This record gives sequence, C-alpha cells and structure tokens, in this order.
Amino acid sequence: MIQLLDLAKSWLIKTAVEDGIYADFTMGNGNDTLFLTQLAPRGKVYAFDVQEKALENTARRLEEAGVRERATLIYDSHSNLDQYIREPLDGGMFNLGYLPQSDKVVTTRRETTLKAVEKALRLLKRGRFLIIMVYPGHEEGTLEGEALQAYLAQLPGTKADVFVYRLINAPDAPYIIGVYKRKDL
Repeated sequence: MIQLLDLAKSWLIKTAVEDGIYADFTMGNGNDTLFLTQLAPRGKVYAFDVQEKALENTARRLEEAGVRERATLIYDSHSNLDQYIREPLDGGMFNLGYLPQSDKVVTTRRETTLKAVEKALRLLKRGRFLIIMVYPGHEEGTLEGEALQAYLAQLPGTKADVFVYRLINAPDAPYIIGVYKRKDL
C-alpha cells in the first residue's frame, strides 16, 4: 500500500523551489522539518510545536543532518504563525495528532488548527500546496478532521482546489487533506 505521507510529500516536491520558504506547522520529531529543509536547500523552514521535547528532538535531527541553520524552530502554537512568518510560503505541512512516543493527551486541537490553516492559506503562494495529515483514530482527531473539511469545503473553487485522500473502508485510518492554491487567477 502507498504511504500517505509520501504521497502528500510528492505534491510538495512537484512545486518545490530551491530557495523556497516552507513551514512545518507541527514539527513533532522533526521528520517533516528535515524533509522541508532538503526540499529547499537554499531556502528557509519555519517549524512550530508546543512541546519542548518536539523542539529538542527536531533540533537534534537537523543537527545530525547538518541543516540546523536553515530551520527556525518556534516554541509556540501554529495558530500564532503570523507573529513569526512575514514572507509568502512556498508550501506547508500539518501532521496533526500527538507527538509519537509521548503523552497522547497532548494533541493538536481543532480551534488552533483551524486558525493556523486559515492564516497559512493567506500566506501560501499561488501554484503551491498546503498538506494536512489528519488522524481520526481518537476523538479530537475525528473532530479536527471534520472541522477542517467543513471550513475548507467553503473555499471558492476559483481560488483553491481542496481534496481528501483516504481509505473509505478504514474510517479510523489517517488521511490527507490537500489544498492547492490555484495559480490561474
């Protein structure tokens, strides 16, 4: 079976620019942050998390890869992204849920995620992708996914293409919401 996150990353790869500005809105253990630094070897990556452990893990991962200087690690909610990012984004990723191998009580929340997605879309350049991995295997994940789909379904089709990629015979399986900001405006 195809790995959903790899599929989502392939969409970012298609529109990648070497000196691009990217954001990992949920840095976790740094896997997506590292991917984004490699995607834009002359660019910059902003990465957000509300857990110190996530910043420590990500900093270590980036140091080991020799790319720590290209990422700004931010200990704050992704909903405050506009306090840190001023330039237009070439892409962004949300990998929702909780920090792997940690306390599963601390999860992303639909209230802050919706604010962050709205702000990220304002910064996203035309012809670029915003990728959201949703994990409905827990109550907040289910509610978060439903809230995101309701919000994104209201975006005018003339401005963005919004799609959901999921296994319909496994309702608790993670799924992707993708937003492509149309460039033909």
